[in-house]
Amino acid sequence: MGVDYYKILQVDRNAKDDDLKKAYRKLAMKWHPDKNPRNKKEAEAKFKQISEAYDVLSDPQKRAVYDQYGEEGLKGQVPPPGAGGFSGGPEGGPTMFRFNSRSPDDIFSEFFGFSSFGGMGDMGGSRAGGSGFGRTMFTDDIFASFRGGGGGEASGNTLRKAAAIERTLPCTLEDLYKGTTKKMKISRDVIDASGRPTTLEEILTIEIKPGWKKGTKITFPEKGNEQRGVIPADLIFIVDEKPHGVFKRDGNDLVFTQKISLMEALTGYTVQLTTLDGRSLSIPITSIISPTYEEVVKGEGMPIPKEPSKKGNLKIKFNIKFPTRLTSEQKMGIKRLLTSS
Repeated sequence: MGVDYYKILQVDRNAKDDDLKKAYRKLAMKWHPDKNPRNKKEAEAKFKQISEAYDVLSDPQKRAVYDQYGEEGLKGQVPPPGAGGFSGGPEGGPTMFRFNSRSPDDIFSEFFGFSSFGGMGDMGGSRAGGSGFGRTMFTDDIFASFRGGGGGEASGNTLRKAAAIERTLPCTLEDLYKGTTKKMKISRDVIDASGRPTTLEEILTIEIKPGWKKGTKITFPEKGNEQRGVIPADLIFIVDEKPHGVFKRDGNDLVFTQKISLMEALTGYTVQLTTLDGRSLSIPITSIISPTYEEVVKGEGMPIPKEPSKKGNLKIKFNIKFPTRLTSEQKMGIKRLLTSS
């Protein structure tokens, strides 16, 4: 077949249009002569091959001829029947066809739209030294803008990065106790392989680790909108903790407040509660419960993020309900009890 255009573009023979565009985009950026001043001749040859391969494989008619007859088929006498652009030869001779080829500069200009940049030079205009490539040097930050990456290898210029986008990620206390996976659907503007803006929908997976605290940040680098000359913004999700009906969090500890009567505070009480992972706890309190009393249950708090097998403590506080009024007989009875003790 002669020249193997598929090998040149580093794609397989079933490559779709998007595959070809991505391959051309990557290789053209790498081998453009203005990006390779130290080995310009080699770069010019490579760039020409890449452009020629893309020109053929991106055109369905040219690709059909090439797949069947190889490079020579594009220049000569054996195109597939019914292909457009053919004319009968003189005196009924063989049908002849020669495909028009676009110059490497024209393909590059059409692909990336560089002609719209002031000071970049006309890609289809004047040529330097008969090489067939534009005279203007491309700065690395322009090339980087199409890669969506940071500044280039050799330039002191750096691209401006769009300001980070922050979004709240509400989590229940159970989510933060046990850990969970959340799926977030985002929609953003991107530049496709041909340089045109399009909308992309994407599902982001966020792994919430046991013990994470409110304010924890999860960053997805450069998931903001794409635009030329600007590095896309990072997308940052910030964990927020939803209020819980039973527990409050205090660092790695959990706080549970139990309402009890004065009689229960004085005579003893057993706390019954269900943990965040569904277990039932029964904690007997045998000592007298004063308004400031606090029962500490070791290891029943929140997981510690760096050591999830370890946990903080459960602190049980008490809200003692005092009677609003006492009869004279009750007062006398209490006095007798307290005096005798």
